[in-house]
Amino acid sequence: MSKLRVLIVEDEPVIAENISMYLDNNDFEVSGIAYDSAEANEQLQSNTPDAAILDVNLESDEDGIDIASSINQKYQIPFLFLTSYSDKETLERAKKVKPSGYIVKPFNEKTLLASLEIAISNFTAEKNHSLPPLNHDKLNYYLLSPISEREFELVQQLYEGITNTQIADKLFISVNTVKTHLKNIYLKLDAGTRIEVIRRLREIMMR
Repeated sequence: MSKLRVLIVEDEPVIAENISMYLDNNDFEVSGIAYDSAEANEQLQSNTPDAAILDVNLESDEDGIDIASSINQKYQIPFLFLTSYSDKETLERAKKVKPSGYIVKPFNEKTLLASLEIAISNFTAEKNHSLPPLNHDKLNYYLLSPISEREFELVQQLYEGITNTQIADKLFISVNTVKTHLKNIYLKLDAGTRIEVIRRLREIMMR
């Protein structure tokens, strides 16, 4: 529940499963796998992830760039393209939807994970830049159960869009301790996912 949740949109099952394995073996959780645009749009609506990995070429009504456009309009989450296409026409279309990353197949696990971490972190920082900084007192003013000092330290890290392992390293605590704190934070903020936590924090800071 406290991991960064990622939607995989990929029409080749073997590649989709490889991506899923890479993510699940690290600091991410696969929220779902969509093999076409219809499944992708349904997943985005009913099970909104923290980020998405999109294949450009899909054997469906919409391709990955069309899905990216919908993400920008409706969900505002970071996404990166993972594709075998790097021709000028595809790149020009991709630029217009402003992806957080573009990986050309074939790829390896390290490239994928590093690109995803950077994409989420940069996207979150950009979105937070125009908002007031987090304020502990103001946050607790609007919560029924106050956030402790230690929990607020984790909230600040989570707000930056970094992984559980990175939070643990920064605060010199174990990943299990991070998960325990995040569980309490989720309850206090009445949120079920990281993206809901961040949206709730932004909403409170804008009041």
